[in-house]
Amino acid sequence: MDQYQVVPWDHLVDTVSPGVVLEQYVPPELEELAYQVMKQYDMQVSSMVLVTSKPDKGGAIWKIETNKGTRSIKVLHRIPQRSLFSVGAQQYLVEQGARVPALIPTIEGQLYVEAGGKLWIVTDWIALQQASKIDLEGASALCKGLGEFHFHTKGYVPPHGSARSSRLYGWIKNYEKIIAKIGWFKHIAEAYRDTAGSDLLLQVVDDFDRQAREALDRFLTSSYAKMTAMGESYWGLAHQDYGWSNGQMGPGGIWVIDLDGVAYDLPFRDLRKLITSTMDDMGVWDLTWIRGMIEAYNQGNPMDREMFEILWIDMAFPNEFYKHVKEIVFDPVTFMNMELTPILQRVLTTESTKAQALQELWKDIDKYPAGDYIVQPVEMEWDLPLPPIGVVPSASSDASAFAFDGTASATLDGGETPTWNEQDSTSTLNLQSKEIANRAGSAHGDGKEAASEPSLAVTVEDPAGNPLPIEPPLFSALPAAEATSTPVRRRRVPKYAAKSRRSRKGKSSSLKRKSSRSYSNSRQKTKRPVRTKRRQTTAKRSLQQRRSAAKRKIRRTRRQIRTRKTA
Repeated sequence: MDQYQVVPWDHLVDTVSPGVVLEQYVPPELEELAYQVMKQYDMQVSSMVLVTSKPDKGGAIWKIETNKGTRSIKVLHRIPQRSLFSVGAQQYLVEQGARVPALIPTIEGQLYVEAGGKLWIVTDWIALQQASKIDLEGASALCKGLGEFHFHTKGYVPPHGSARSSRLYGWIKNYEKIIAKIGWFKHIAEAYRDTAGSDLLLQVVDDFDRQAREALDRFLTSSYAKMTAMGESYWGLAHQDYGWSNGQMGPGGIWVIDLDGVAYDLPFRDLRKLITSTMDDMGVWDLTWIRGMIEAYNQGNPMDREMFEILWIDMAFPNEFYKHVKEIVFDPVTFMNMELTPILQRVLTTESTKAQALQELWKDIDKYPAGDYIVQPVEMEWDLPLPPIGVVPSASSDASAFAFDGTASATLDGGETPTWNEQDSTSTLNLQSKEIANRAGSAHGDGKEAASEPSLAVTVEDPAGNPLPIEPPLFSALPAAEATSTPVRRRRVPKYAAKSRRSRKGKSSSLKRKSSRSYSNSRQKTKRPVRTKRRQTTAKRSLQQRRSAAKRKIRRTRRQIRTRKTA
């Protein structure tokens, strides 16, 4: 099934028969692959008719007649991971009761088939007709259906393995990109001054650049940041390509089709695109139509003051100018000579009524309530409670030593199995440094030095208030001097001590003398009184004794650590 890989076929424009429209053509290999895909469904296909295709992207949809009724089969042109995001969204909308075509599962219960490097879906065929474009009633129905669609997408979580598609956090970047490209338009017009449309473009490009920058400045002071902080699932999905062809009248109202490009976004971006494109088609910014379309959308998906503000700013941005002129970057000479002048004349005619309409529309902001965009903290419940201090699990291979159901249990060497309940138990940590230090000092024979060493002892009380042993059961078999010893403070070993250790490993005694001289020289650099030779010898002997005592203490500590590990 995967011998043929689905790729765009717009390069075949010169090879197809004369008179064939490329949007009504698919390669024979793709059609054969469609038949193979349909064999994985519990249906018998009697006929298949191509509805439309996307030769530049590699997508197509057919209407098929089956023994289960009329259906459609579609190959999604995006990568499988991205298409899985859309398939999951369509299934979620069906479950929420939205008017979108239901996905037909395969014989194995899957909602899609992967073949040729793409995802294929089969859906019910819904008899639809386009809403009226010549009156406000048709536009209002289209906007209400859009609002209902957006309302049902809230809470969507994509399936595992899908490529997450989101434009929610990219509004500022998108505005900045358009502003930069408007600057390109000016540079191109200056570079090709001899073309027909360059003069007219240079006359108006600065005005549109100013509009874009003013809209961006206003957007930066809006509630966009706190709105997007609510998260993607809070807002749901935007269709990204909604219009008169993808929203059509059917049973019960407007049905939304062609969900390939859905993505997380502020959903009313679809409404802005619908309004501005409708005003562009009408050639005038009609305030009655704009208000009617917004109110119809509000019935399907209630708006607040902050949503209205962002919608207004997005309409004020010169989106239509950019949409019509952006083709200039691909073939500047041909575009400016053949197409640019009539396009700019039509855009300027429409734009002449835009400012006044938006000024009146802004007064409607008080009709909408303020939104509540406060991120509520989420309480986290941890499934891994802390075990009691002093309870050590056995070294057995029993994997059930700890049960992660709110209660932890451990098996001790003594055979007892204490339990720990995080909610019912209370533990108190007390510092017993003085008592433990005295005990450690008596064990080592140096009470003063041990008393200066801080240490932590833990006193644990069970729910009944009975104190538990301070020492962990693991160390109960050790001698008293070792079990109660104070934590050993790591002492900084000077360089001369390191040299002395090396000298004991078969080195000559000259190194010892050199080390002593180095130490003596370092003592002299501190500007202390110069000792006589006898005093220096005495100091040397005393230093060696202190070194030996320190080494013995380090070795003793290491033995204690090894003993504890062995135990």
